Amino acid sequence: MAKQTTLTNEQLQEVLGLMGGADSAELKLTVPEGQTNATVRALGIDPLDARLRQVFFFDTPDLTLNSAGLVPRARRIQDAAADTVVKIRPVVPDEIPGELRRNPSFGVEVDAMPGGFVASASLKGTSTNAEVADAAEGNRPIKKLFSKEQRRFFESHAPKGIGLDDLSVLGPVNVLKLKFKPKGFGRKLAVELWFYPNGSRILELSTKCLPSEAFQVAAEARAFLSGRGVDLSGEQQTKTKAALTYFSKVLAQAAR
Repeated sequence: MAKQTTLTNEQLQEVLGLMGGADSAELKLTVPEGQTNATVRALGIDPLDARLRQVFFFDTPDLTLNSAGLVPRARRIQDAAADTVVKIRPVVPDEIPGELRRNPSFGVEVDAMPGGFVASASLKGTSTNAEVADAAEGNRPIKKLFSKEQRRFFESHAPKGIGLDDLSVLGPVNVLKLKFKPKGFGRKLAVELWFYPNGSRILELSTKCLPSEAFQVAAEARAFLSGRGVDLSGEQQTKTKAALTYFSKVLAQAAR
């Protein structure tokens, strides 16, 4: 069966409704693993411009939170402050309380990739690289990585009986990320290369825009990337899902 790369009429109506209530849109494309090096060369990417990150997710070994659409995450960032986020998805933007929408650390974004889309809501926070490392090593309570607002947000969406300190550390995934404006494309392009411990990689290209610009920017990005020979037809992968699936299996094997 051929992979779906365009939206049906029903999906188009749905995404238009989501865009209307979102703060931003992020258009994403994952490149087939065998095309990673060719894509890097085609876009003129210099790997030395990238910044190293370590990404940690927190969930139960059987991914109870992910099944409920809840994703707590922390990132250590080279030469910068660490950050944290509590994300829920999918959401209906118009149903989110006004108090949350007015919080400057809160945002609603529609992520779209060929053949699919989802609206998510995120409450962001800051930390330090040392604090994230301590929590990952079990020397600091996980909940202390997150602000009081983030903890309340987590508690309002977490399955009953599951607290932040009940969670396992799933990670790290080492990531190289850079943002640049490639020649011939009038917007910034974000490039993320995720290295999983089993040797697999995911290369994701993305650009952010206002929801009202999403369809025009998507057309421009598609024309630019295809003109550079980037494969737009590959099966799309989700970085978070790949990480959670891998580390869940590792925890299961360790528990045997």
